[in-house]
Amino acid sequence: MNDRITLEELSELMKKAAGVTVAPQDLQQRCDSGFDALGIDSLGLLGIVGELENRHGTPMPPDAERCKTPRQFLDLVNSTLMAGA
Repeated sequence: MNDRITLEELSELMKKAAGVTVAPQDLQQRCDSGFDALGIDSLGLLGIVGELENRHGTPMPPDAERCKTPRQFLDLVNSTLMAGA
């Protein structure tokens, strides 16, 4: 398993955990848009964090569920995963 979360995986998680479909290429173009602009609320983001914890067997930092943009989220989560690798 890859130790970094990609835009493709985040897109899949957004659909699975929050019920919001955003294509990876759209997510890349809107990486600095707020999750709220993409249709993800705080509960949806919490679901994404929980799914990641289950997949990787690693607790995510508490700040992950407070990230405002996909870029901020990926930076934080990937630095956590790389530190645990």
